[in-house]
Amino acid sequence: MTIEEACFEAISLRDLETMSAAEQDALPFGVVGFGADTIVQRYNATEARMSGLDPSTVLGVPFFDAVAQCMNNFMIAQRFEDEPRIDDIVPYVLTLRMRPTKVRLKLLAEPDMPRRYVLIER
Repeated sequence: MTIEEACFEAISLRDLETMSAAEQDALPFGVVGFGADTIVQRYNATEARMSGLDPSTVLGVPFFDAVAQCMNNFMIAQRFEDEPRIDDIVPYVLTLRMRPTKVRLKLLAEPDMPRRYVLIER
């Protein structure tokens, strides 16, 4: 899948895993990749720009506990605990460190993959 083909709805976890950091940075939506321990391993330039958070302050930090506490609930974080396989788009409202912002989140997880992802389309 090329960057031009990587639309929010169609992109898969496997697509993200094969992309370089530069390719992920070129995507028009936020990309956050984390391990089973929720420690952030990937944080693309688009998300950094939209959130105002520098990647150096996000990488290596627990995503749901320290970066996106507004997603630490049954609708988002708990799904990664309960569902080994997720490919779902969820309408959501971000509220932490900003006025409420409507977004779409794409949740991606597969049991045989090293990272899980939350994609954020504003």
